[in-house]
Amino acid sequence: MSIRSLYWFTNDLRISDNPLLAQAAQNSHQLTCCYLIPSLTPLDQRFQVVASNGLAKQRFLLESLADLDAKLQTLGQSLQIATGEAVSQLCQFIELTEANHLYVSESVDFAIHQTLREVRLRYPQLTVVSLNTHRLFEQAELPFSLAALPDSFSVFRKQVESLDGRYSSQSARWNSDITALPPSVLPSSSSWLSTAIRSINLELRSSPLWRGGESTALEHLEDYFSSDSPLIYKQTRNALDEWESSTKFSSWLANGCLSIGRLLARLNDYETQRGANESTYWIYFELLWREYFQWYALKYGAQLFQFSGIKGQVPLTSYYPQRMRSWINGTTPYPIVNAAMKQLKVTGYLSNRSRQLVASCLVHELSIDWRYGAQYFQSQLIDYDVASNWGNWQYLAGVGADPRGHRRFDLAKQTALYDPELSFIRHWQGEADQHSIDVVDMVDWPVSPAQ
Repeated sequence: MSIRSLYWFTNDLRISDNPLLAQAAQNSHQLTCCYLIPSLTPLDQRFQVVASNGLAKQRFLLESLADLDAKLQTLGQSLQIATGEAVSQLCQFIELTEANHLYVSESVDFAIHQTLREVRLRYPQLTVVSLNTHRLFEQAELPFSLAALPDSFSVFRKQVESLDGRYSSQSARWNSDITALPPSVLPSSSSWLSTAIRSINLELRSSPLWRGGESTALEHLEDYFSSDSPLIYKQTRNALDEWESSTKFSSWLANGCLSIGRLLARLNDYETQRGANESTYWIYFELLWREYFQWYALKYGAQLFQFSGIKGQVPLTSYYPQRMRSWINGTTPYPIVNAAMKQLKVTGYLSNRSRQLVASCLVHELSIDWRYGAQYFQSQLIDYDVASNWGNWQYLAGVGADPRGHRRFDLAKQTALYDPELSFIRHWQGEADQHSIDVVDMVDWPVSPAQ
């Protein structure tokens, strides 16, 4: 039987270290590669507070797709890009190519699970092939079942740190050199990518801090581990604005431009050559945080998006449109929050410390339903990952994996610790807004300035 395959790229926008693509290349007579630009789900539409994804996020994704398409073309292939509802777009590709195999990376994204469930129902004879291209561990390697996933990261870490994956040839499973791909029956549809990127650049009027794509990811990987930065990472990781302060791998990992296996292998090599210390360990420590949330999302599914989270405890928050707008626009009474939110809008990126501060502000100071913040981050972050984003928001809102419950940050104290010279606040013009954060009262009457 002729194997006609459709490869659906999701969180694996790369050619190297992609075992699933290597398998599709080896087993298919005909192969069509596609990417579906995500459309808004009903959940997104409910909590959407901006009209579309941020420009910085759009640019990073399009750059990643352009780089992937260029690499595919060197192998005699091209990338089909479609927009619209995922099920209908996948069905169109299946019909056009008469595909009898669908390849898609294993995902923890509940929306992707729903899409695949519907496609299987419509095409019961379709063979769906999936492999892990995004997580550090396979489920069979974990010392517990998915149902018994620890309720806290600390317990998870202690159990998985003893696994062989840390210092053995963890990258072996990812080694999948691809020298050729089977032909596609469809012409390229990606010629508009460069025009779209130029248009976004003109609108943003700024160069990106870093570009999307596997090529740039691999360059940064070598640059970072050719420096002393890994040796001092733990001392610099809480900085709010400096390029060198953190690894900056998250955007490429989230989009799959860089494999977790290659990153870990390069970290291990660095420790062998330069020596291991608390800072190099801390890079691995934070990769384990990422890993924990992948399994967390897989275990809890739709609960990842529920108001009461995984604990069934309803937070004492609501939704205040004016407060939400103030938070988004950086016009709250909290300068460090304002600066961070303006930075996010321009760059599509925030340091880990800034993310915690603005999330704490939204939930605790502004008393807003955490899901509006999570969805806004989803629309803006160039390193958006469904598991890390929604899992961390649950954590800060006190409905997730934090054993301490509500984690409220003292914003004045945090400013003194991490921006004592107020340079971050001045750079991003985060000075406090002097107007009242509320313009209407609880029954929607205008609040007078005197009040």
